[in-house]
Amino acid sequence: MSRSDVVEGEVQLVPVREEDKSVLANLLQLYRYDFSTIRGYELTGHGTYVYRYLDAYFLEPTRSAFLIRHEGELAGFVMIRTRPDGVHEMAELFVVRLHRRRGVGRAAARRAFATRSGRWEVSFDTANTEAAAFWPGVVEGVAVGPVEPQQKGPPEHVYEGTVLRLSTE
Repeated sequence: MSRSDVVEGEVQLVPVREEDKSVLANLLQLYRYDFSTIRGYELTGHGTYVYRYLDAYFLEPTRSAFLIRHEGELAGFVMIRTRPDGVHEMAELFVVRLHRRRGVGRAAARRAFATRSGRWEVSFDTANTEAAAFWPGVVEGVAVGPVEPQQKGPPEHVYEGTVLRLSTE
């Protein structure tokens, strides 16, 4: 077992309820801040970052959000979307810096994949070197059958990146 497979403490996914929306919104600010160096996100005039899909996670039954708790402490979030074609997308996964490099993200991702069986897609930007190192191993660990990687980029996609297609059943 490698160091990245060792989880220090219990990791839980807790469904985000309407009353937790502000918690998720606050964590999304940290997430967008981390991505600002990769995607060039600018602050609004109010000193915040925009995440235009937040409300959709409380209005659309095809979207789910979970808070990640590590040893009971808030450690991040996972957001999943199911497309009309039935493919589940790992829309977002974020672990705050204090809880990184402890296997928390890997454990949270595995638990997220376990919430739905079937076909999945995970996308990450080429410029996000942490995600490029993280996702292939996680996906290989949960996939039933082969993982199909595909490069994406302009003009179809705004950012250069990789899509990993897999099945969990």
